[in-house]
Amino acid sequence: MSQAEPRDRVWITGASSGLGRALALKMASQGWRVAASARSHDQLRAVAALASAFPGSIESYPLDVTDRAAVQDTVARILEDFGPPDVAVLNAGTHKPTPVAKLAAEDFRLLVELNLMGTVHCLEAILPPLRRRRSGQIAIVASLAGYVGLPLAGAYGMTKAGLISLAEALQPELRAEGITLQVVNPGFVRTPLTDRNPFHMPFLMEVEAAAEAFYRGLQSGAFEIVFPRRLAYLLKVLRVLPYPLALAMTRRLLPKR
Repeated sequence: MSQAEPRDRVWITGASSGLGRALALKMASQGWRVAASARSHDQLRAVAALASAFPGSIESYPLDVTDRAAVQDTVARILEDFGPPDVAVLNAGTHKPTPVAKLAAEDFRLLVELNLMGTVHCLEAILPPLRRRRSGQIAIVASLAGYVGLPLAGAYGMTKAGLISLAEALQPELRAEGITLQVVNPGFVRTPLTDRNPFHMPFLMEVEAAAEAFYRGLQSGAFEIVFPRRLAYLLKVLRVLPYPLALAMTRRLLPKR
């Protein structure tokens, strides 16, 4: 993919804060027309205002991706205003610790509905116009936490592992139809969400550097976009170790009592 012209269109969910916000600003600075979605209308408008001096633009499309009907309506509006997006970045998601002492089904349901089913709702809405056109690019944002089970992250890791599996399952069919599907596996990125983490985060990236790595990955077309690479390599090794070794290492991640 060459540097974008102003006619290039991208839809980004979860674009009001964190990595989604940084990516929206990065792409607008490169000339993209960004359709930005998130639950907060006010935060979306603030992001759009920051792009006013860029060669591209950001238009806000407030959306709760857990609402299937709202996703369908929002995608219909984007298609009417922009036409089919060249790229869809399905980034909306959240994290909530799920320690054994406070394990509750509601916490798991919250993350499944947002991280996993929210992404499925977006895929259901955006795939038909891309398939009719037989072109386009979709990036599903999962996480390095989907590689292995990590302490306190049972619900989060479960949903992100599900997204990785989903992307692996869909990629062969979509490639045959001319659509590029990518899975994005970030590590720790400094955002309002990770600022709440009470533990050390190895290889923590600043959000602007993460957005730059994300954008380069979109341009590459590679199936997996991963950053930071050092953490990814460590976790890739961890997931192929025998369980006695792997679990001995993940036990070391438990908070000190």
